[in-house]
Amino acid sequence: MQIIPIRPCALSLGRPSDFTVRRAILSFIFVSVTAISQAAETPSFAALLQQSQERAPQLLEQAANVRAANADVRQASAWINPTLNATAENLGAPQSGGVSQRQDTYTVTQVFEIGGKRSARIEAAQLKSVASGARERQTRLAFASELAVVYATAEAMQQRKEVSEAELTRATADLRAAQALVKVGREAELRLAQARASMAAAQAAVQSVTADATEALERLSALVGSVEPYGRISHPFMNLIAVPRFQEGRSLTEAPAVKSAVAEQEAIAAQIKVEEKRWVPDLGVSIGMREFGWTNEKAATVGLTLTIPLFDRNKAGIDAAKERAISAAMRLEAVRLETMAVRRSAMVQVQASERRLEAAEQGEAAASEAYRLGRIGYDSGKTALLELLAIRRALSEAQASTIDAHLSRVRALATLSLAEGRNVFGEAP
Repeated sequence: MQIIPIRPCALSLGRPSDFTVRRAILSFIFVSVTAISQAAETPSFAALLQQSQERAPQLLEQAANVRAANADVRQASAWINPTLNATAENLGAPQSGGVSQRQDTYTVTQVFEIGGKRSARIEAAQLKSVASGARERQTRLAFASELAVVYATAEAMQQRKEVSEAELTRATADLRAAQALVKVGREAELRLAQARASMAAAQAAVQSVTADATEALERLSALVGSVEPYGRISHPFMNLIAVPRFQEGRSLTEAPAVKSAVAEQEAIAAQIKVEEKRWVPDLGVSIGMREFGWTNEKAATVGLTLTIPLFDRNKAGIDAAKERAISAAMRLEAVRLETMAVRRSAMVQVQASERRLEAAEQGEAAASEAYRLGRIGYDSGKTALLELLAIRRALSEAQASTIDAHLSRVRALATLSLAEGRNVFGEAP
């Protein structure tokens, strides 16, 4: 094999030299390192999941809703406040025998809810609290699944960036080899132009995927409520996820969406009883004292008040509550059907993603070996430049395919774990 010395040389016609190529590469590296140094270190997925429980906006929102629902239960249990009434009568009336006819009456009235109104209201509030807790659980599971996908996406974009940078390195090496071969007359000038175009495309790819990686990290930071943007992911995640054993006959009642819909239906159904008892009269009991102005003597007063449900028996309110209950029942049925379909589809997607990942890894290994042999052949003059460029491009595509397969696997697992009601990525508090 003929050994061709490679020396830095400036090319004619304004073509970039080796120094220009090296400077371009160094500028890419400098920009990447600078961006990483300005960003906070990205914790592991488990650490982020733990930290997000106390600072992720959507989780804090649901926690506040649960506390509000619990407060509503306490409020529903409160008794109606008594009322104090003071009445002065016969003010300015003619005196009788020089004595004032004024009478002052002071009464305290307590209204009592009868017919089970208070107990129905308390039960409805308690079931609303249960529904709020179910929604919070659903939100936490959905958040864990979303975090897994976003974290995996950021990791995938980082790996894609590394693949692009490796492609740029290979393109640069191929360009240098082409320059040397053109100089000794073993390659035409056209081949050199093709090598330059390939390197330019690799540079553009690095720029594009770097922007994608930055965007993915920014989204991750926003999701977990971090003010500071995250930098490089140093904790592998996608490659460490094991596929759990899922049961095909698992009950749908464990699915968080179904649990939430069931709790909502029960809360709305309880509201029917509240509306049915709303027309029941409230009993007011009054006790007081009356003072007679002409004798300054006092007497006790007792009174009862009772509303008469003559015109309003809350029929429309009852009808509205019943229709909402029907709507909730239909929504529950729709959620059950959707959850069943999502589960079946997700199981298929998980299985397909496993097979896809296996095939992608095999393809990447084959492409890597093909490029190694192709580069040896090109250096020895047995492989054409166009063929080498095609082999190199195939390697990059195979590496990207493996990364995409890992990401698709995470997405499928996230969908299935949410449908199952189990967090396969790490148990959230």
